[in-house]
Amino acid sequence: MMDRRNSDALVDAANPLKSLTRAQFAALGGDAVAYIKSVSGEVLGQFISDAEFDATFQYQLVMSADGTPLMVADTADAVNEWLGDRNIGLATLH
Repeated sequence: MMDRRNSDALVDAANPLKSLTRAQFAALGGDAVAYIKSVSGEVLGQFISDAEFDATFQYQLVMSADGTPLMVADTADAVNEWLGDRNIGLATLH
């Protein structure tokens, strides 16, 4: 019979990416792994001070695994088009 502790260990072993630290994740993909995050213009303006954004609009921000902003778009279609020209893997955020 397998107890709960053993089954938890099996789940962790099967999903090693779930236990990565922020630094380990950043080192994993560098500029080859990115994620997409929806952010308000107000938040985006804090990242990019030399551009104007509508504070109430939701923009699509593409960030590399190390946290570097790669691209900002106003639609998901624009992000998909931009990603189609590059060899970048997408990470899923939970």
